[in-house]
Formats: sequence, C-alpha cells, structure tokens
Amino acid sequence: MTWNKPLPNVDEDIAPFWEACKRHEFALFRCKSCGAWYWPAAFCRNHKNEPFYGNMEWAKASGRGRVFAFNIHYRPFHTGFKDDVPYVYALIELDEGPIFSSNIIGCKPQEVKIGMPVEVVFEDISEKFSLPKFRPIG
Repeated sequence: MTWNKPLPNVDEDIAPFWEACKRHEFALFRCKSCGAWYWPAAFCRNHKNEPFYGNMEWAKASGRGRVFAFNIHYRPFHTGFKDDVPYVYALIELDEGPIFSSNIIGCKPQEVKIGMPVEVVFEDISEKFSLPKFRPIG
C-alpha cells in the first residue's frame, strides 16, 4: 500500500506515543503523583512547581471515549484524502478526560452523533506508523 497523505511529525517528546500505536496500544501522559491524565501536556497542572516531565509518564489508556464534536469533510483537507470524502474528523473526549482528535470510521458519516461512544482502532500505514482512529462501540 502506498501512503500519499501527510505523516505525523515525530520528535523525542511524542515518539513514545507513536511507538505504543505501532504495538496497537493507546498511550497518554499520566501524573505519577495524582493519576491525572493528559494529552499532550508534559506537566501536571496539579504539580506545576515540579520539574518539567518530573512527574509524568506514558501509560496505557483505555482508548475509549465519546464524540465531543465533529466535522464531516466533503472536500479533502489534502489531495491524499480525495478518495476518502466524505470523512469524519472528530474530537473525542476520552474516558480518562483528555480530548483527542482523530477520524471516526466504521460507520456512515451521517451516523456520527455527539456523545456517541467510540473505541480506538489502529490503521497500519507503514512499518513506522499505525494511526489511531475511532469506531462506534456496539
């Protein structure tokens, strides 16, 4: 398969997220002191005086949430998406609390609703990348 769409920008801060995705695991930052979950923050708002990253770790998250907001794209954002229209770009409120953006797949765009429960699935696009996308639960 040839991937002709933009690839994620990866630096050392976000690399553990993409490594987890490649293993088909969904990871978020979690505070080791209070257990608060974050995406993509690198510090806990409850412990601002601690060193940057000092209290944070990458941890496996549920990969479940609800559609918070969404758009149905009838025109492609990038020419690589021309064969995908219409497609849904959504904000997912994860069960752990953070908001995460991705596509909703596995249903017709018109079936997507605010509050719809969803779960992560992974699309393997290359040996380096598996993209997290979300599908309806049930």
